[in-house]
Amino acid sequence: MSPPSDQDARWATAGERIQTLLDASPAGGAAARERAEQLVGEVTDLYGAALARLLRLTLTAEPSLAEAVAADPLVASLLLVHGLHPHSVERRITDALDTVRPYLGSHGGDVHLLDVDGATVRLRFSGSCRSCPSSAVTLELAVEDAVRAAAPEIDTIDVVAAEAPSTVIPAESLLVRVHGPARWLPVPAVDELAPGEVGGFVVAGTVVLACRLGDVVYAYRDRCPSCGRSLAGAHLDGVDLGCPGCGAEFDVVAAGAGVGVPQRLDPVPVLNRAGVWSMAIAEGAA
Repeated sequence: MSPPSDQDARWATAGERIQTLLDASPAGGAAARERAEQLVGEVTDLYGAALARLLRLTLTAEPSLAEAVAADPLVASLLLVHGLHPHSVERRITDALDTVRPYLGSHGGDVHLLDVDGATVRLRFSGSCRSCPSSAVTLELAVEDAVRAAAPEIDTIDVVAAEAPSTVIPAESLLVRVHGPARWLPVPAVDELAPGEVGGFVVAGTVVLACRLGDVVYAYRDRCPSCGRSLAGAHLDGVDLGCPGCGAEFDVVAAGAGVGVPQRLDPVPVLNRAGVWSMAIAEGAA
C-alpha cells in the first residue's frame, strides 16, 4: 500500500468538516439548517446509488477485486456509510482488531472477538494492562475506535474480562470512566519520525512525546513521573526512554513502565486512522 498523502489526510477528515458546517448552519435559522441537512442527504443518496451500481458492475466483472476495494480506507469508509461493504461485520471486526493487536500487546494486553449479535459485539480483554488505569483507557480507546470504524452499525460493546463477570459497556462511554471524554486529533507529522526517533508534538495544548520503533508508534505525555520535569531531549536506548533530568528510564513498549523505578509514564493513545496518524486527548486534560 502506498504511503498516505496530503489528499488522504484531507479526505479522512472530510466528515468532521461537513459536520462542523452543519453545526454552524443554525446561525441562519432553523430553515437554513433544515435545507443544509436536506442538501447533504440528497448528495449522499446520489453518490451512494452510484457507488452501489459501480460496485455491482466491478465485482460482476472481477470478483477478486473485493479484497482491493475493502483494503482502501477511503473507499471502504464510503461503502460502510451505504451498507455496501463486501465483507461481513464479523470479518470487518476481526480484521480491525488484528490491526490494533500489536499495539495492545505493547501495553500488556490483548483482545478477542467472541461473537456478534445484531448491534452488539462481545469481546474478551486479557493481559496485565487493565490493572493500570492509564493503560486501560489506551487499550479501550484503541479497540473502541477500531470497532467503530470497521462496523459503525455496532451500538454496544459487551466486554468480558477473563477474571471478572461480563459487563455491558456502551461504546460511547468506554472512555469516560478513566480520563473523561476524549477525541481523536490528526497529527500527520508523526509520519516523519524515523525508526528509533523521539519527537515532541503539541496536541490540543498537551505536549506529547512520540517514539517510533519500526512501524509502531508509542506516545506519552511529556512529564517524567520520577522527577516531574519535561522529557524534552530524551533519547531511546533500545526500548528504554531515559529522562535527561534525573536519569530514570521507562520501557516505551511496556506501557511506559519504569525500569528499576515504581513510576510509569502516562500513555497517550496513538493510531494510524485511515492512513493518518492521530492521537486521542481527553477533554480538559491539558
